[in-house]
Amino acid sequence: MNAIDQERIGIHTAEVTLIGDLHVPRAAQGIVLFAHGSGSGRKSGRNRGVASVLRQAGFGTLLFDLLTRHEDEVEDLRFDIPLLSARLAGATRWVHAQPHLEDLPIGLFGASTGAASALNTAAALPQLVNAVVSRGGRPDLAMAALPLVKAPTLLIVGGLDEDVVDLNREALDALTCPKDLVIVPDATHLFEEPGALEQVARLAAGWFARHLIA
Repeated sequence: MNAIDQERIGIHTAEVTLIGDLHVPRAAQGIVLFAHGSGSGRKSGRNRGVASVLRQAGFGTLLFDLLTRHEDEVEDLRFDIPLLSARLAGATRWVHAQPHLEDLPIGLFGASTGAASALNTAAALPQLVNAVVSRGGRPDLAMAALPLVKAPTLLIVGGLDEDVVDLNREALDALTCPKDLVIVPDATHLFEEPGALEQVARLAAGWFARHLIA
């Protein structure tokens, strides 16, 4: 397929139209949708850094805002996991319905609270979601859905993010799909330390190469 570079596209879900940035390299082997954490959005520098590495590895990326501009001003909505999960599921269906994207295996990359949305979506759409990666995630916020996740799931946590490490270990036990937990030494929650985010990107690219490519 031809390369796609589209900024500020409209992603039509059942409720609203969300704004996203879609980039797909020529001959892409899959596409990864990003679910950002609370207070973040499609312009997240950390997610965009990971997305760049994924595109170099041959995957398309879709970074989009889970809330509209007005909704994002309501703090409670930023933590409304059922709503955010429904939006991500809607975007996943939208990707699968696009004629130029429908044949691409779909992966989800969730950061912080976005990991809960990714795992809820994977549980709800097992026929569409082929792999999941969580960065500094809160999979415990989707605990009820974890036994239903079929897609191979990688949990990545900073070694200094001790509370979140414990939560991810509990989530790993609850998952019944192919799974792994990688703790990045000396990294904090946002992976701001030199080389930490690059390691996350390499781990994510490797996981999607292993589990997303048909």
